[in-house]
Amino acid sequence: MTTPTNPPVATAANDLTPPAFGAFAPSAAQQTVIGLAQRTRLKRGAFRPMLSRLVTLLRAGPVDVQYQGASFRFYHQASATERGALFNPDYNIEELDFLRAHTPVVGGVFADIGANVGTYTMPLARHVGANGRVIAVEPHPITHARLTFNRDASRFTQVVLVAAAAGPSDGELMIETDGDNLGASHIVAGDRAGNAIRVPSLRLQRILDEAGVGHVDALKIDVEGFEDRVLTGFFKEAPQSLWPRAVVIEHLSRDEWQSDCIADMISRGYAETGKTRSNTLLVRK
Repeated sequence: MTTPTNPPVATAANDLTPPAFGAFAPSAAQQTVIGLAQRTRLKRGAFRPMLSRLVTLLRAGPVDVQYQGASFRFYHQASATERGALFNPDYNIEELDFLRAHTPVVGGVFADIGANVGTYTMPLARHVGANGRVIAVEPHPITHARLTFNRDASRFTQVVLVAAAAGPSDGELMIETDGDNLGASHIVAGDRAGNAIRVPSLRLQRILDEAGVGHVDALKIDVEGFEDRVLTGFFKEAPQSLWPRAVVIEHLSRDEWQSDCIADMISRGYAETGKTRSNTLLVRK
């Protein structure tokens, strides 16, 4: 009997063309586990690592699935974000619904700063349609490659990808990755670089200018404690026409901020309208 083999898995470290979307469709057994989680309390965060190990035991490698109307290849074994979206169909749903509510269906513009593999980017791209625009900023080369695959698999030509870190100035920054969670890449100082990698850095205003957008309806930012350095200078220097109407900002690492960027935004006319476990939701008055 011939032993079944899995399709080769491409990474940013090699030049292997990734197999087309669908090559890693869940097996029947994997789909049973995923479906059970999605329908029950097993979709909660505490159970996801165990479920991920079980899905991997059934077949190693990523899985190709639909999430929020888009096509994703989830490498769930070492990414908390990808585990969350794989096992919970309502992952970050409050934030997604908030962003969609403030982004027009026709011609809407959304900026995703710290896009990871696109679990905000792709749902908002689907929302704004072919005539809208989504700018997705992700500096880590492996994560950016996976973001690119998901964009292409979803056939979202309205998504502009930026392979850089958003920062206070144009230049370079060092980013380091948590080995157990690829999505948690964070900026580190040069003297603490360790195993960090060097990536380009661009000001948010430059990113938006080069994307050719004249306004931003909604923005989500999750850059692991570097949010203040991205936003404070932007709001000080950018024309108000570029200020987003609605913002989702991760606050889990706010103890690493050098200044309170949420307070700064409130002083500039934003109002806090909601808060989830991970994010603060603001709307411009």
